[in-house]
Amino acid sequence: MAQEVQEQPQSILVVDDEERIRRLLRMYLEREDYIVDEAEDGETALELALANDYDLILLDLMLPGIDGMEVCNQLRETKTTPVIMLTAKGEETNRIQGFEAGTDDYVVKPFSPREVVFRVKALLRRSSTAAFLAKESAPQNVIVFSNLTIDNDAHRVSTNGSEVNLTPKEYELLFYLAQNPDKVFSREDLLRDVWHYEFFGDLRTVDTHIKRLREKLNRVNPDAAEMIATVWGIGYKLEVPK
Repeated sequence: MAQEVQEQPQSILVVDDEERIRRLLRMYLEREDYIVDEAEDGETALELALANDYDLILLDLMLPGIDGMEVCNQLRETKTTPVIMLTAKGEETNRIQGFEAGTDDYVVKPFSPREVVFRVKALLRRSSTAAFLAKESAPQNVIVFSNLTIDNDAHRVSTNGSEVNLTPKEYELLFYLAQNPDKVFSREDLLRDVWHYEFFGDLRTVDTHIKRLREKLNRVNPDAAEMIATVWGIGYKLEVPK
């Protein structure tokens, strides 16, 4: 009889200065068999996030000491761990800054714990299992251009022989454009098809991620960065060199 393979439980770091919120999130997440660590301030969160390979981080924006924005900024210098930001109502500007810092999603306080679990599951499905992405959205597992290679099975992007470290959402955006080279997508198209959520119709979310994608590609190969073309008045496309 074949032995059943047990999947490794996924780990989540919950960061919030309110013990009540941490305890509530821990209870709901552990019900779904996630392993949960906690941090009550930015310094501890950053130390834990850099020392461990968490599958996802739930990160409060307003923290004592280093705030959530700075934690995310420093984290993104070395890691692509998916991040869901927890924000209070009326902090729309901060939420946009959060996307610029590299967060992948946000939840507005006061929140439903069930919604948080749903968002966690949705983001983990899209970011932590390359096989899932290949099966669900990729008719081809490797996309090769002269200046850019995307291996969807390995969830890896490389150019000039060097790997480019992208956040889950940056990867999804690039992969989506690469599946349809030279096709122009509006910002609304990208919000709907890549984000799967309505971020209050704020199109700057797309612009910010395009900017970060170009910057990361440009550090390794400027020619690869130039493939992400702006079509003024419409949106963006991945332009294949002739």
